[in-house]
Amino acid sequence: MNAGRGDEDHLAAGGPARHIPVLRDEVLAIAGPRAGGLYLDATFGAGGYSRGLLAPAGARVLALDRDPLAVKGGASLVEAAEGRLTLVEARFSQLADVARRLDFSDFDAVVLDIGVSSMQIDDAERGFSFRGDGPLDMRMQPTGQSAADIVNSADEATLADILYYFGEERASRRIARAIVMDRAKEPFVSTAALAGMIARVVPGKPGDIHPATRSFQALRIAVNDELGELVAALSAAEGVLKPGGKLIVVTFHSLEDRIVKQFFAERSGRGEAPSRRLPGEAAPKPPTFQLPGKQPVIPSVAEVAANPRARSAKLRHGVRTSAPARPVDAELMALARLPQRAVKGR
Repeated sequence: MNAGRGDEDHLAAGGPARHIPVLRDEVLAIAGPRAGGLYLDATFGAGGYSRGLLAPAGARVLALDRDPLAVKGGASLVEAAEGRLTLVEARFSQLADVARRLDFSDFDAVVLDIGVSSMQIDDAERGFSFRGDGPLDMRMQPTGQSAADIVNSADEATLADILYYFGEERASRRIARAIVMDRAKEPFVSTAALAGMIARVVPGKPGDIHPATRSFQALRIAVNDELGELVAALSAAEGVLKPGGKLIVVTFHSLEDRIVKQFFAERSGRGEAPSRRLPGEAAPKPPTFQLPGKQPVIPSVAEVAANPRARSAKLRHGVRTSAPARPVDAELMALARLPQRAVKGR
């Protein structure tokens, strides 16, 4: 779970935002916003990165968020930016389509801050967290299946797979079995009910994270197709960046980071050995990204102390080359889905 994307800075008459974006200084240092530059903040949140990108005179930002409440909350910043900020309700996988529709192209940088924001976590009515009781929802936008729908309708094997693959929950089978048994008596409709049941069947030890933490992460990822969205967004960003443009991605757990790391490795040609290819073997595709510096970038001790939600954050980035963009990689998309064998039973 990650911190929100707001900050305490001001843009003209924009006023303060509510939250602190993780690795904000590092993101902006890599993006290098300049006068007249064009930037895409694909996960607007409370507008923290967008404010920094808009700081130079004449800089323009296209910002997206799938959460209508975040878009509504950004209205004051849009007004303060006086035409330099365009804020759209859309998933970040749709960034290329949105940019094309609004006649934006050749971005200097694209920023992706993956996951939920503090605004979503801290609002009990959204059902993302078990710290306060609320409806078992977890949707970033008010459409599609909720967490309650999945918990109360998926079969035991599918529930176990979701918890295991998206939450890395070792007790996935035990929890799934208990869900199916308990929902037969009464459906799960609240975060407290589900968290309480998990704590009962998988008791935690003093000092450990709450026993329901991984299960809630897994359900949130499944509800919002977060990993599939990430894979699609990385490919879409590749297509809208100009040569020399930066793709900057902040992740908050190992599943996200693995996808981003593999994307950049494949797109940069890391691990390729052209001189050792077999006769007749196709030459490798030209790299679409170069990877500068030591990566990943992680938060400083001071940032983690000030914002504990930053502790698991990792930043990876690449510089776009002039090579043609590639389609979505099927092997990468496979990392975002439940293994096919798992659907039939592991």
